[in-house]
Amino acid sequence: MQQVTKSDRAIPAKRASPLRGVLPSRQEIVLLVLLIGLMILAGSLSPTFLAPNAQMGLSTHVWELALLAIPMTLIIVTAGIDLSVGSTMALCAVVFGLCFQAHMPLALAGALTLATGAAAGALNGFFITRVRVHPLIVTLATLAAYRGVAEGLSLGRPVSGFPESFTWLGQGTVLGIPIPGLIFGVAVIAVGLIAARTPLGLWLSAIGYNETASLYSGIAVARIKMWLYTLSGTTAGLAALLFVARRNTAKADIGTGMELAVITAVVLGGTSIFGGRGRLFGTVLGVLLIHETREFVSWQWNRDELNLIVIGLLLILSVLADSLLTPKSRR
Repeated sequence: MQQVTKSDRAIPAKRASPLRGVLPSRQEIVLLVLLIGLMILAGSLSPTFLAPNAQMGLSTHVWELALLAIPMTLIIVTAGIDLSVGSTMALCAVVFGLCFQAHMPLALAGALTLATGAAAGALNGFFITRVRVHPLIVTLATLAAYRGVAEGLSLGRPVSGFPESFTWLGQGTVLGIPIPGLIFGVAVIAVGLIAARTPLGLWLSAIGYNETASLYSGIAVARIKMWLYTLSGTTAGLAALLFVARRNTAKADIGTGMELAVITAVVLGGTSIFGGRGRLFGTVLGVLLIHETREFVSWQWNRDELNLIVIGLLLILSVLADSLLTPKSRR
């Protein structure tokens, strides 16, 4: 029988369950300080930016990014990645638009949209876990493939004119809280509790830290990865529904570049791009910092290309910081 060397053993429980942490980490404290500093700077340069009405209007743009960041955190903790989330969003939006044009009941159209996202994610998971292709290669391929299918199905034409009963999902509020914000709140709390109260957080970190040792420990690595990528695709379907409801249009170019913003927010929040370490609270802070930075740049200069530069710089800085904090043996 093959022996398990010391380097192949699973990490100790105290190091293997960062998803269970309660107190803010040093990186999360730094993010809080940066976020507060950004708000102070933005308020001093443009006082109307911090006005409640302005912030409420800007907050409607953040929820798709925030939702996608939840499963992305779990995937990156396992040393995986999903570059196809933006294209999956586009594919799901087009499917919903076609269902609407076919006069399908909205509930059934929504269910088929979520099923499309789940199938897209499961296909990623199949190639990663069964065919054993690296997640980067698989999701890079499906990034292009799903976008191409979306373009082909839609013929480049958007669908609009959705009823108010549907657009309320993306534009309505309950007690002043946007509906997408409530959905995100329920989702992040549910996932956080599952990670904290079940062995899931330990398993995810163990897989990311050492997949071979996790297999020897009896962890169902392939099954967990399959569920994670399926969850990511399903969440992309939900994000597509919220986007279509908010913008009242379904088209094949939505979600372009979304994967970069999501990954940047997750890594900026303290999740190691090398796997084994990550926290949902840090991801939430990363999402807020990315969002407020992008909105401030747009508010102050109204130039979309500057936002791309900012996202690129933040991603480089966050990966560099992660490299400095991660031992060479883990890279």
